[in-house]
Amino acid sequence: MLKVKVNEKTEFVIYFDGANEGTIDSQKFDWDKIEIKENVFHIIKNNKSFTAQVVKADVREKTFTINVNGTNYQIQVKDKFDELLKSLGMDNLNANKVNEVKAPMPGLVLDVRVNEGDEVKKGDAILVLEAMKMENILKSPTDGIVKKINVKKGMAVEKNQVLINFV
Repeated sequence: MLKVKVNEKTEFVIYFDGANEGTIDSQKFDWDKIEIKENVFHIIKNNKSFTAQVVKADVREKTFTINVNGTNYQIQVKDKFDELLKSLGMDNLNANKVNEVKAPMPGLVLDVRVNEGDEVKKGDAILVLEAMKMENILKSPTDGIVKKINVKKGMAVEKNQVLINFV
């Protein structure tokens, strides 16, 4: 069983009864697929022909961008184990909110690239720390808003010292 959400709107429940048939929302289907080249497939489903390309795949998060006959679709997939974790209230165990960035090592703050109140995305450069004559760009571990900056350019910091707090 798979629950598939398309473009954050439409959700389908899919069961496979083997390699070439199954049901989508209790409606029987059969299909045949062949990989034309890497990540590009020719699919015949219920006597209709489709070309599908996997544009982007995040297997860990089970999210995909699929192009079908020239149109992109954002896909989220949940299997029976995801549904079980959700029913037990354990589906957000890895979603711990990061509220601060700490110095990974002692060093000298060369540059602070954000201001209090700035909105940042995960992976944005927020601070440059010099340690052992190397510049290290510290990136935001989460999406959020900068609540407080605890350091200034030229300031020496110790390992695990809180540099920036997020809301």
